[in-house]
Amino acid sequence: MSGTLPHFLQEPDDAYIVKSNPIKLRCRARPALQIFFKCNGEWVHQNQHTSLEHTELGTGLKIREVMINVSRQQVEDFHGPEDYWCLCVAWSHLGTSKSRKATVRIAYLRKNFEQEPQGMEVPINGMIVLHCRPPEGVPAAEVEWLKNEELVSSLEDLNIDTRADHNLIINEARLSDSGNYTCLASNIVARRRSATATVIVFVDGGWAEWTMWSVCSSECERQRTRECTDPEPKHGGRLCDGAALDTDNCTGDLCIQGGSNDVALYSGLAAGLVTVVVLIIAVTLYRRNQSEYGVDVIDSSALTGGFQSFSFKSARQGNPLLMNSSMQPDLTVSRTYTGPICYPDSMEKELIPEPALFDPLPDLKVKVHSSFMVSLGVSERAEYHAKAPSQTFPRGVVQEIGGGGGTLGGRGKSQLAPIQPALVSSMMTGKRPLRTSGVFGHGGGRLVVPNAGVSLLVPHGAIEEDTTWELYVSITQQDSSALSDEGQEILLSPEVTYGPPGLTLSCPVALTVAHCADVSSEDWNIKLKRQTQDNSWEDVMTVEEESTSCYCLLDTQCCHLLVERPGCYALVGEALTQAAGKRLRLAAFGNMEPNFLNYSIRVYCVDDMPHAFQEVVSVERSRGGRLLEEPKTLLFRANSFSLQVSIQDIPQFLWSIKPFTTCQEFSFSQVWCSSQSPLQCAFSLERYSPAANQLSCKISVRQVKGHEQILQVYTTIAENEKDTVPFFTQSDCTITSQTGSRAFKIPLSIRQRICATFDTANAKGKDWQLLAQKLHIDRNLGYFACQTSPSAVILSLWEAQHQERGDLDSLASALEEISKVQSKHSTSVDTLDRISKTIPSSNSTMNRSSEELDANHT
Repeated sequence: MSGTLPHFLQEPDDAYIVKSNPIKLRCRARPALQIFFKCNGEWVHQNQHTSLEHTELGTGLKIREVMINVSRQQVEDFHGPEDYWCLCVAWSHLGTSKSRKATVRIAYLRKNFEQEPQGMEVPINGMIVLHCRPPEGVPAAEVEWLKNEELVSSLEDLNIDTRADHNLIINEARLSDSGNYTCLASNIVARRRSATATVIVFVDGGWAEWTMWSVCSSECERQRTRECTDPEPKHGGRLCDGAALDTDNCTGDLCIQGGSNDVALYSGLAAGLVTVVVLIIAVTLYRRNQSEYGVDVIDSSALTGGFQSFSFKSARQGNPLLMNSSMQPDLTVSRTYTGPICYPDSMEKELIPEPALFDPLPDLKVKVHSSFMVSLGVSERAEYHAKAPSQTFPRGVVQEIGGGGGTLGGRGKSQLAPIQPALVSSMMTGKRPLRTSGVFGHGGGRLVVPNAGVSLLVPHGAIEEDTTWELYVSITQQDSSALSDEGQEILLSPEVTYGPPGLTLSCPVALTVAHCADVSSEDWNIKLKRQTQDNSWEDVMTVEEESTSCYCLLDTQCCHLLVERPGCYALVGEALTQAAGKRLRLAAFGNMEPNFLNYSIRVYCVDDMPHAFQEVVSVERSRGGRLLEEPKTLLFRANSFSLQVSIQDIPQFLWSIKPFTTCQEFSFSQVWCSSQSPLQCAFSLERYSPAANQLSCKISVRQVKGHEQILQVYTTIAENEKDTVPFFTQSDCTITSQTGSRAFKIPLSIRQRICATFDTANAKGKDWQLLAQKLHIDRNLGYFACQTSPSAVILSLWEAQHQERGDLDSLASALEEISKVQSKHSTSVDTLDRISKTIPSSNSTMNRSSEELDANHT
């Protein structure tokens, strides 16, 4: 007995606490003088042990059994790096033995499934795959499948497989497999049921054999028939294509000759000739009658912007900003315009592209008589309705190609898809490139691409005196070539080009570009790339690195670049962790379908950059869509999970939606790499009665295991919807080019005095470093040190960063703080005092700065 270590006959097992019921841990060992539990590294008090002891008959060894209770409160109060654990330590005369660790966890099962099965329609002998990811739980939930409330077993039916990651797979669909399927998840705590998914197995119809030809009739024809019974269409399957009746002319002796056939033939020809003559006379009289009252558009050459006379019937005067005007147009008033159709804005000199021909005209009704329109498949007398846009916008309406974007007809086709590249290229050909230009001289200025988040600041003195350059800024709208072949990088900004090539500057310009990266944490590796002459791309710098050739200041929504070389630039990024994210802009548009019963809602997901959203606005303008809710932003993480779009809270007694379309999904790669193609999904709602003119619902856009946004839709359905898409423009949308002092926030005289003061070194070093620090531009100071005037470059960057807000408070505060630091140097304080007094007094902060500088000087 004395030479034996304790041997455990029973070790504690892992346990789960259900609700508030404590669990019991047991240990049994022989030979054992004492057994104690140790939990989370601490001994359990002796009073909490329950011990039993007896002697084994065969060997005479003592067997001791010990039990303890563990409560839910004990587990919840433990905050360690691992789960709550306990083990047993048994003593004998020879020494001690330890049991295995037993973990104790609180059991639970959440209510919501991570992925619920979706209903589907499959052809017979096709494969059925129903996905199910059970709710999170401890212990992990086990999954079972129910069909019409009866358990589905893969053991009884070899055609069914339920082992593949909780999914239900039916290899070859049979008619008997149609039914309602439910995913059932359960563990020791609870049992959860998913939403029911309806599976319909359909059979497309097939033709049976033709019957024998019938006997020839007196009209010299014979017939045969066939039936759509091989197989017969079932469960909504397609009917047979083609005709069920076939006729054929008899030949030879089979034809029954009749003496009256020639008479019937000539009678028919005579009747047809009379009909043609009558139609010709009617058309001639109709056209003559039309010419007496005037023709609205004489020649189809007007569609190409030529010089023609137009008679436009304008609407009665009213408020042009109202979305729904109650006043009807006055069709008795007309005005004639002679000349080319151009932009109403004097700054836009280009002709309107053909698809947007009638957009600038104020609520006009134009009738077109043209064989050109007939050749396009449009009726000979077509009517166009248009309404003037309320604000300036980069012109060019994109034509709608195909049927409805994301919703495709027919079986087996997804109702969710990005706009295809071919469609995007077709859209791009119908509008002007996103480009702006201006002529600049020694005074400098600013270029702004309207509603694109892109601008170029040319500092004063960057261009030599007595020299002018025509500068331009453009955004590439084709597929990006800036990404590396490895596929790890994504485009975070548009590809922006400024020029012209060969431009010579004495100091860098400030190029501002919008981006969609979430820069609140250090989860990105962001690079600036430039296109070379052979159309390849080279790395200019990493945003966080020190560089003397370029400077990059990354803000929340845009990036400010200091560059000297003209060319094409773009920001690309590589996600370092799954926490890296990019911003998506979500928008919902809708309009009535031609039958006035169905209402189409289209949800777009685009990178949160202004130019990308304007692409969507252009598409919706061509479709006659209306913005249903203010666009919202969603943070999309690099965690490889998909994006789900669902429509909820539809009024059940007023509207209905097609089955299996309430929830649609984008894959992760579609969203993560969607820098050029807008993603779109569509929901088609049908109203039960034309009297239902109110629609309210909720659209949920969420990333699985990520963030969620809700678009609340509440709109009035009008039978005649003529409202155009409202524009969400920036403050710089109407002025694309400014030159001279108007383009800058800091007056030139003050700018020159600040540069003269801070570019001069003092006893403590160079003052421009302190200026950069107070303006929060204190990174990569080596770049400024290489410039002829570091202070001027710093102020140019400040100008680019504050072009929207436009106040001088931050600059005034910086001068105020610098004056306090240098209060011992009277010369610097005097200079700053004079500068602060010269800055416009509308800035209260600057006034305070001036007063304090006066006090310090005194």
